[in-house]
Amino acid sequence: MRVAKRLALATLILTMSTPGMALADTCAAGPVKARGEPSTFQWLAMTKARANWRSRVRATKALGPAYSTWTRAQNRTEDCAPTSRGTVCVFAGTPCKP
Repeated sequence: MRVAKRLALATLILTMSTPGMALADTCAAGPVKARGEPSTFQWLAMTKARANWRSRVRATKALGPAYSTWTRAQNRTEDCAPTSRGTVCVFAGTPCKP
């Protein structure tokens, strides 16, 4: 009996510590899309697009800072393409909060 209780407790702790598994997030009604500035390096273009996405979410009256975590967004897309001025990325995703 003692082993069964410990196993149940361990399973509960593991489930609660797994992101997105314990509680459902509250998400916005639709996606937010943001374009970054051109950059010589793709990683920098991605950083700019992510920052613009976060800024746009924070500035949206119905959402705000609680929804601005990119890794928590659902249906995320990260599209990057080379241009004559450098790489440009567009990020889109539905903002969510815990």
